[in-house]
Amino acid sequence: MPKPPSSNPRRIKPAMQNSAQKSSASQGSAQPQPPVHAPITPARSAAFAILLRVADTSAHSDDLLHGPGMSALSQADRNLAHTLVLGVLRWQIALDARIAPLLQRPDQALPTPVATALRMGAFQLLHLDRIPAHAALSESVELVRAAGHPHAAGMVNAILRKLTRQPPSKPKLYETTAAFAERLAHPLWLANRWVQNYGRAAALAILTHDQAEPQPNTLFAPAPSQPVLSAVPSTSGYPEPSGSGLIASDTEGVSTPALPHLDDGSRLVAELAAASHPTPTRIWDTCAAPGGKTLILSARHPSAHLLATDANPRRLQALTTRLEAATVAGSTPPQTLHTDATQLPADAGLFDLILCDVPCSGTGTLSRNPEIRQRLQPSDLARQATRQREIVTAALARLAPGGHLLYSTCSLEPEENEQVIAAALAAVPNIIAQSLDPILNHHLSTAGLLTALPADLLRNGQLRTLPGANFQGDGFFAALLHRP
Repeated sequence: MPKPPSSNPRRIKPAMQNSAQKSSASQGSAQPQPPVHAPITPARSAAFAILLRVADTSAHSDDLLHGPGMSALSQADRNLAHTLVLGVLRWQIALDARIAPLLQRPDQALPTPVATALRMGAFQLLHLDRIPAHAALSESVELVRAAGHPHAAGMVNAILRKLTRQPPSKPKLYETTAAFAERLAHPLWLANRWVQNYGRAAALAILTHDQAEPQPNTLFAPAPSQPVLSAVPSTSGYPEPSGSGLIASDTEGVSTPALPHLDDGSRLVAELAAASHPTPTRIWDTCAAPGGKTLILSARHPSAHLLATDANPRRLQALTTRLEAATVAGSTPPQTLHTDATQLPADAGLFDLILCDVPCSGTGTLSRNPEIRQRLQPSDLARQATRQREIVTAALARLAPGGHLLYSTCSLEPEENEQVIAAALAAVPNIIAQSLDPILNHHLSTAGLLTALPADLLRNGQLRTLPGANFQGDGFFAALLHRP
């Protein structure tokens, strides 16, 4: 787990197991012992294992929550595990701030399994009203025992019991940025830059949005012949993990272009790209996996030759499988190629339409990817921006005369967005920036795709969605470039 930022000193510190186990034993030796050998439910066992994987590796919670290990659980257990994993990751900074003052040695590191069990127990006690306190407490203790830290069981028991006796915090008339960053479980450095870039009210709205489950899409209304597949309603009372169904036929069984189930922000970027050129013959999706935007491009331009590339072989294989399953008879099937976007073979030629939805920090997606806030460091932004400039510069070299390139990220950071576009315009001759206003406010609206268009989505002709502030989906940036 990354070292906690110095601006948030109340976060509890995980440590390597050998050295920290002694500190756990010393903190727990004087504490009352909890009941021994309480059962651990499958949901909590699964959630605990996933949280350890996220803490100790570069694995993503969404992949693990939809992995094979979850399929053996009942629907109710899958829903609870989903709630526990994402809830703990979303609230981790705030949970640590509540737990740290209760430790005998707040500055001494805890083993990752002990810290994880404490967070799971604290999240259930503080955020899940329907979880009995005794269940949250006893199973957290047993998770620590099962993970090989029996000497920490008394400490975990004592800390969680203290949490149950603490009075609820009172709302303040005014909060500093540090106060609402901690309350809403975001790194202070990230909250500070959002206040600077977007203002206090917008920053607070973004932080608040990030703490909730992603909401159902409302921006795009499906055509009658293309019903969107939605998630199955939950019967257990816990949120059901969202699906990503593909539309392959209408209600009468007639084949139609396949459309993916995407977040409104991601769908908006794909539709803007598709609408930026009326009749492209050749399209390149430079960083295509997992393929949702590729499917939109294919559906909107079924007769075009579409090349989808990705540098990750595993993700490309999943993309290829997804595209093959969604291909409609009579349309030109997209071609896939394993290659870095900066190293496209020379014989690939030029393209009329290019989508550069580049890898980024992902700060616009913290609601659905909460572990990003635990991993991201300020220095990462410059590294991402260097890579993004390389990709868009290479892609512009493949843009045909009269062609359009849409650059996009799911980042809220100017270094990855406006500054990348400015650098590309300075580096590549004969490229001009075009406003997205005609496409957003005229083409998409008159095409009947949008139910309602939020105001203030454009800044200087570029798309900027702010989660919870001017938009209820993920945060995206998009800019349109043109070669005359």
